[in-house]
Amino acid sequence: MAMRSAAQAGSARPPAARRARAFDPARYEGELAALWAELAAEEGARGGAPEAPLETLQRLDRALKRHPRDGRGLFSRSELIAGYRHLQRSGRLPAGLARDETLWLERLRLRPVRTLSGVTPVTLLTRPHPCPGRCIFCPNDARMPKSYLSDEPGAQRAWDHHFDPYLQTWSRLATYRAIGHPVEKVELILLGGTWSFHPEPYRIWFVKRCLEALNDFGIDCERRPPAGAPVADFAALPRALDLRRGDAAYNREVGALLAGALGAGLLHDSERASLAELFAVQRANETAATRCVGLSVETRPDHVDAAELVLLRQLGVTKLQLGVQSLRDAVLAANRRGHDVAATRRALRLAREAGFKLQIHWMPNLLGATPESDLEDYAQLFADPGFRPDELKLYPCALVASAELVRDYESGAWRPYADDELLALVAGCLERTPPWCRVSRVIRDFSSDDIVAGTRTANLREHAERWLRERGRPARDIRAREIRGGRADPARGTWSALEYETSVGRECFLQRTAGRDRLLGFARLSLPAAPAPLAELGSAAVLRELHVYGASLPLGTRSEGAAQHGGLGRALVEEAARLARERGYASLAVISAIGTRDYYRSQGFRDGALYQHRALGAGPQAPRA
Repeated sequence: MAMRSAAQAGSARPPAARRARAFDPARYEGELAALWAELAAEEGARGGAPEAPLETLQRLDRALKRHPRDGRGLFSRSELIAGYRHLQRSGRLPAGLARDETLWLERLRLRPVRTLSGVTPVTLLTRPHPCPGRCIFCPNDARMPKSYLSDEPGAQRAWDHHFDPYLQTWSRLATYRAIGHPVEKVELILLGGTWSFHPEPYRIWFVKRCLEALNDFGIDCERRPPAGAPVADFAALPRALDLRRGDAAYNREVGALLAGALGAGLLHDSERASLAELFAVQRANETAATRCVGLSVETRPDHVDAAELVLLRQLGVTKLQLGVQSLRDAVLAANRRGHDVAATRRALRLAREAGFKLQIHWMPNLLGATPESDLEDYAQLFADPGFRPDELKLYPCALVASAELVRDYESGAWRPYADDELLALVAGCLERTPPWCRVSRVIRDFSSDDIVAGTRTANLREHAERWLRERGRPARDIRAREIRGGRADPARGTWSALEYETSVGRECFLQRTAGRDRLLGFARLSLPAAPAPLAELGSAAVLRELHVYGASLPLGTRSEGAAQHGGLGRALVEEAARLARERGYASLAVISAIGTRDYYRSQGFRDGALYQHRALGAGPQAPRA
């Protein structure tokens, strides 16, 4: 296949990372050394006693003003962090300054909420590709994967790097590190429409390149490829398609562009990899300095079958994001979703049997729905054992100009819920969410400029939680209970287990809490009633998720009072093994991520083809505290 043309290269924008002016801490070594010397002196005077975040910021602000950059500007926090690391490497950290980088990064960290759930999330987008769906609510920005808009933050980053998975991964890690976040434990979140509809070689290649970026970044190996050009000139496509051209306009535009540039297979020669190549990169990541501890993809219920689940496990996927959208066939049909509720049930059952963590996307305010029917729908998600997701993204329908729903809006067939209606609905949904489920998102990341009709309230969840608190009914889902940046002694926590029925048997949510039901960590244990269709699992109990909360810490480090790296993970594994043994299961399987395989080996698990396994009664054990 022909290589990309110069014309294509000329139409592409250079990556943001290469446009930005680099900061060289060596140039400002004197100013930075003086600034850090002042902070060290104040730290010594305080005796290292803990201080409130506001006190830290005020102390830092005073020091920055006394030691300006170039005599006039202020160092940014990311530049201050870069300076600390430069002085540390060169042996010029001022005397008396603590050499504990983790302590100082906690104080300087920008946007700390990003890693307070225990891992560092890295979201990547696949390139535009035809979509099997015809949903009338989806945006039709032909320069983006279906359902995404080019103004969304993640989409902008993907565009800047020509949708290259290596460059997207590397640049995101570099940003996290520059603003003080640890990058040793990464959750890769692969978005971009229907993952399962991309050619298989592309999917293998995409994951392989993400992992190669993790492996290289972990050893500070600068092997980023040149920015180059996108595989096709996506900039030539319209941002908003003309809806008069029919409901398949996106597929025609994107398909024609890719076919012209890449041939009938819609795949560039550089976008291919074999499973053998992927497995070699996975083995390297098992012990890399920057590891993949979770891998999530999004797909449609009608694209989930046994063969797809096997491939997902070969890729290292641990979580499925399923676009459920509604639990009513009439609503799904009115919105031309292309599948029914039975497909959703089937997909959830198959994925649960295979041990995947289950996150669903659910959309209130679709054509044909009402606030009352939506609240009934949401309640059914947890009342019916055939659903009961582990996580949920709640996306109220927001109308954008390129969506076909515009026609129904203009005719009066569809209207957006009023702000008070939507607030009451979202609050009602949060109130009905059980403590074993996490509502991860409440609203899409659309720019208010892109929204024609619908809510523009970006912090809708915050308003809904306040609405509930004022009525004495606070949210109790996982996100509302996470200890996040708080401090607690895991040894003094309380064990409890929440059990419920699922489509495949019993589910046990094992949790360790402290104080006012603050969640330190949990494990999801599936106790199937029948052997799994995947022969490797057989009749084993399945550890579907293990999560310890609190600020993400580098591998091999501990922080006083932090939940992470305090032995809680091991205790949760042992509690799951104890319970499975009591219920009569002879073995425990775990759907481990690539970067957690070594950890589970240390807990007595052996490698299988797709999972890791532990014979119950074997491996490390500890009495329940």
